Amino acid sequence: MQHKTIDAPQATRHAQETRLSGNMGVGELVMNVLAFSSPLATVAGTLPVLLMFSGQTAPAIYVLITLMLLMFSVGFVKMSRSVKGPGGFYSFVTAGLGKPAGLGGAFLALFGYMFIGFFAPSFFGVTLNGFVMNSLNGPDVPWYWYALGIIAVTTLLAYNRIDLSAKVLTVVMLLEVAVVVVFDIASFSANGMEAVQGAVFALPSLGDATLGLALLFAVGNFFGFEATVIYRDEVKNPDRTIPRATYIAVVGIGLFYALAAWAFIAFLGPDNVQAAAESNTVNLFNDAVAALVGKIFADIAVVLLITSVLACMLSIQNIAARYSFALARDHALPTVLGRVHPKHKSPFVSALAVGVIWGAATVVFTILGVAPDVLYPIASGSGTFAVLLLMFITSFAVLVYFLRRRSFAPESIWKSIIAPLVSVIFLGVITYLAITNYPELIGGSALLTVIFMSFTFALFFGGIFYALFLRSKRPNVYARLGRQNVD
Repeated sequence: MQHKTIDAPQATRHAQETRLSGNMGVGELVMNVLAFSSPLATVAGTLPVLLMFSGQTAPAIYVLITLMLLMFSVGFVKMSRSVKGPGGFYSFVTAGLGKPAGLGGAFLALFGYMFIGFFAPSFFGVTLNGFVMNSLNGPDVPWYWYALGIIAVTTLLAYNRIDLSAKVLTVVMLLEVAVVVVFDIASFSANGMEAVQGAVFALPSLGDATLGLALLFAVGNFFGFEATVIYRDEVKNPDRTIPRATYIAVVGIGLFYALAAWAFIAFLGPDNVQAAAESNTVNLFNDAVAALVGKIFADIAVVLLITSVLACMLSIQNIAARYSFALARDHALPTVLGRVHPKHKSPFVSALAVGVIWGAATVVFTILGVAPDVLYPIASGSGTFAVLLLMFITSFAVLVYFLRRRSFAPESIWKSIIAPLVSVIFLGVITYLAITNYPELIGGSALLTVIFMSFTFALFFGGIFYALFLRSKRPNVYARLGRQNVD
């Protein structure tokens, strides 16, 4: 019998053709993470909501969540050195809890990111149409045309090599950060030292009825730092780049939003900020910027808010495409989604698939007459819950993984036991708060709560049952799950 052999150069060439590739450094990777949270959109949209719930305790809440997510990052970074696959939480859950739970986690991730990203087209359409009509005296173009336009743009960028997306995101993020920094400086300078001293660092009370919602809204601003491991094959020196980018992203995001919240408090006054946020939630940031810096700068901020949504959507589309790619490479999804572009080394088919799904959903909801202001809270809220649930499962998987290894590969107790255990408790509490406050999270009714929450849990358990089916009927596919290095 003759055996077909593959020489080393041919094997190397095959591996290069079937792997993603890029050349991102720490800075570009951090900007990809920051883009996910859409800093300007967060400061203008989410932060006023948080202030409405928390008042002058908002900066302390951001600092608390930063500390807790640093605990998560300790185990996360440690795990990234042991689990080399670029599958993100999918790989981590598989390594810690097994292939069935890993596939369930992957379905949660793909659904969650697809839904979080789908909030952007409708939000972009409404925001851009309002700016064109009110500031430019332009025509009233239906929001869905703008929505389809941004889907086309982000899909084109996601189709290309990741370095192109990284450059676009870096430029947009620097401009956004500059706008918020100008707002911070102007706010702290408006009333001199009295404003800074008056905005004391107030700690939240555990008895505050709105503390749970405040924590829930704030923790969502940190989502996306999982991208540091998803892009493992597309960064320079991943063992050094990933840990640095992870810690910089978590600390940077926390301090950035804590200072922005403090700037609101300094401008509006600690005793007035909660009432002001309640009465003027939508325009709180724009009105504050106009009063502090002028109308022209406020208009510039609106333009950058529009580009901020584009950057956020592009970041999410890149992550969703890589989850689809990882699952397709493991044969859990159609293998065509696992194709690598020969020139760009990008998951181009998966990127196109995400764009097509978003575009089709926009058309369907438009035909059904669903208003855009109904779409984006449901999309972002349900997606946020799915990713939060996945983070909790991942934190538990990290703890279990290192507990199992202690008998034959002892690790630092702090990195492998204490920090992961603290993150399990913290994310467990946040997940419980998300479940109990789900109607507020999606801005929907009790019926929508039952539908979307049931669907979210069904995704995870459906992934488990699908994996068990593969183990029984297609063991060769089951063996691949969670192993992105397998061709």
